[in-house]
Amino acid sequence: MVGVSVETAEQTEARLRGVIAQAELVVHDGVWGFEEFPADQAPALTAETLAVVRDEESWSRLAPAVPGRGGAERFGVFSFHFPADQDNSGFVGWLATHLKAELGTGVFVICGSNQARGGIYDYWGCPIDMLAEAVAVIEALRTGRPGR
Repeated sequence: MVGVSVETAEQTEARLRGVIAQAELVVHDGVWGFEEFPADQAPALTAETLAVVRDEESWSRLAPAVPGRGGAERFGVFSFHFPADQDNSGFVGWLATHLKAELGTGVFVICGSNQARGGIYDYWGCPIDMLAEAVAVIEALRTGRPGR
């Protein structure tokens, strides 16, 4: 649920720590990457496709990385599904800020909606070599214990 909250920074921190503790976290196996297609050639959707987005010039599909493709960035991917009754507004910025501060890395986030599973969900990507560290930061936030 995306809502409007008027709260202090401390209240936001406490609320979002509760959200991450109750969210369903899945760490997706494998190495992931983006494949690009011309805007007039929409990519085929496969069972392995996690997301498809586009801009004015191209389509971009997030799918398992193709071995041997030089130059393509390689990512680890994790996702969150949120309980329907929780206000998760600000979650993306909050977690991205924690990951940047703890690891020095940025992330990408692709959001979708599945009303049968609570509404908004997020796919997150980080450099594949940092996936284990990112998950450790997330688990520390979920359990309230000190960071990595």
